Amino acid sequence: MIVSTTFAKADVAVFGLARSGVASVKSLVEGGARVFAWDDKEENRAIAKKEGAVVQPFTDWPWSRIKALVLSPGVPLTHPAPHAVVIAAQNAGAEIIGDMDLFAREIRPDRSKPARAPIIAITGTNGKSTTTALISHILAQCGFVPEIGGNIGKSVLDAAPPAAKTIYVLEVSSYQIDLAPGLTPDVSVLTNITPDHIDRHGSLENYAAVKARLLAQTAKTGRICIGVDDAQTAAIYTRFSSNGGAETVPVSVGKVLGRGILVLDGALYDAQGQRAAQVMNMSAAPHLPGSHNWQNAALAYGAVKPFVKDTRSIAAAIASFPGLAHRIEDVGRAGKVRFVNDSKATNAEAAERALVCFPDIYWIAGGREKEGGIGSLKPHFDRIRKAYLIGEAAEGFATTLGDVPHEISGTLENAVRAAFADARNANIATPVVLLSPACASFDQFKDFEQRGDAFRALVENLAAPERQAS
Repeated sequence: MIVSTTFAKADVAVFGLARSGVASVKSLVEGGARVFAWDDKEENRAIAKKEGAVVQPFTDWPWSRIKALVLSPGVPLTHPAPHAVVIAAQNAGAEIIGDMDLFAREIRPDRSKPARAPIIAITGTNGKSTTTALISHILAQCGFVPEIGGNIGKSVLDAAPPAAKTIYVLEVSSYQIDLAPGLTPDVSVLTNITPDHIDRHGSLENYAAVKARLLAQTAKTGRICIGVDDAQTAAIYTRFSSNGGAETVPVSVGKVLGRGILVLDGALYDAQGQRAAQVMNMSAAPHLPGSHNWQNAALAYGAVKPFVKDTRSIAAAIASFPGLAHRIEDVGRAGKVRFVNDSKATNAEAAERALVCFPDIYWIAGGREKEGGIGSLKPHFDRIRKAYLIGEAAEGFATTLGDVPHEISGTLENAVRAAFADARNANIATPVVLLSPACASFDQFKDFEQRGDAFRALVENLAAPERQAS
């Protein structure tokens, strides 16, 4: 655990006691702070009390003494309106931060000096989890001890304290950036920007500005890697490449760059020097299919290059990457039917990255709809043999699909059984049952991980009789 000593002997409040909130309570109490905490769920309050917090509604907190409010990233900070606890903290003059900022204050106490261990921070709309996991994998294969956390896996405060070979690899959401003004990465990575979380940030421009804020916080001696294949990130690259701060490296798939890192015709090139040199052919990395994963690999390459000089070692590590759970993840076969778990695709842009990988798809989609729906996926509807629609978005998705064969299954269990039956009986050599919801999971599941785990369990139940029969 990273022990937060910044607020020793001071009063600090923690609002929201899920994974990051409980970690914040433990870290602050261990560091000598007096912690007041609250959450709507009784079981979460019980955990915080056991960890040493004073648990009471925020209206009863001693606001005149509270130095900082550690806010759960899911609690509205600005849009659609600040939560009442945010207003209370503002009125009291308390700092409003998150667990990521507590971490930053311990790992880089003086922002003008080197951190106690290097920090690589990854953000963007899509691809950030795969890029984070791939960076961690490369570093581990090359002799470092990566500590992965943030918006992926565990709270950043649950990471191990820095040691000789430690490098912190953090996935950072826009919500977390809002609450981490003190985070100073040595390397920042921006994958891409497409419309997402508009309800939280008010507009695409505000959302992009939050993402750019992480890059602006990068150490001046550090590096920024930016995917430049969409209009928002291209504009951000132009701004940062000429501001005299950290070295800024453009990354592209399909574009020839005068300088940077690029993938052309499936080959990864390093063009940061005087001439482009081929690093590897992406066909050597079977768990990174599709151009979106080629971008992830190119960004990961750029992020680790300051630490790993041997290009061949990086290429070998990329080739051995096992893939990321819930992201175009093979979870089983039953006869000729292949099942792919892409539960992490919580918007249309993410789902598109899975749809382009397969020709004969029995598509399970739906949940809590994001802004924009699935209209942008129409160019790929010819890949869909039939769609099975679940959750709140089912009726709306059915309208968008139009003449594409579909049914409203309602639940994931119904969808998996129906998709398997249709795929098994189809005159198709290798049909794919693909869970790629293009929606948030919160109407029926706690999170996308629970949704993906449920899919995997359903597949296992279907596949077991097939194995016994064979």
